[in-house]
Amino acid sequence: MPPRMIYTGIRVKNMDESIRFYTEILGMKLLEREQTPQTQGEVATLKSPGSEQEIELNWYAQGSRFGTPYTNGSEVDHLGFDVDDLDEWVRELEKKGVKALLRIREIGGWNEAFIEDPNGIWIEFLQRK
Repeated sequence: MPPRMIYTGIRVKNMDESIRFYTEILGMKLLEREQTPQTQGEVATLKSPGSEQEIELNWYAQGSRFGTPYTNGSEVDHLGFDVDDLDEWVRELEKKGVKALLRIREIGGWNEAFIEDPNGIWIEFLQRK
């Protein structure tokens, strides 16, 4: 079964300010907010009422391998896709010549792998437990 797009992750400079904007200005609901020690950062997930699509806000501490200098145009952090079997999906990608850039096991309630599209945008595949 092909992956299913479930959210778009964007990189933010200030998590509190960004959450206020998306909730107070755009009317989105904050679903969760948590520290991510694996990336030395923080993540918040939001959703608009009546929508299935989510947005994931990502903030990374200076010194994190993900916390590169923030420049205009670097806001799209990654696209997120749900898969039924992550190991099987990664094997399928490898058959097509695509290598996983990063594999993280046991982050929150899921496992994940990242690849890069031809434009340098990271794409995350996650398997929920």
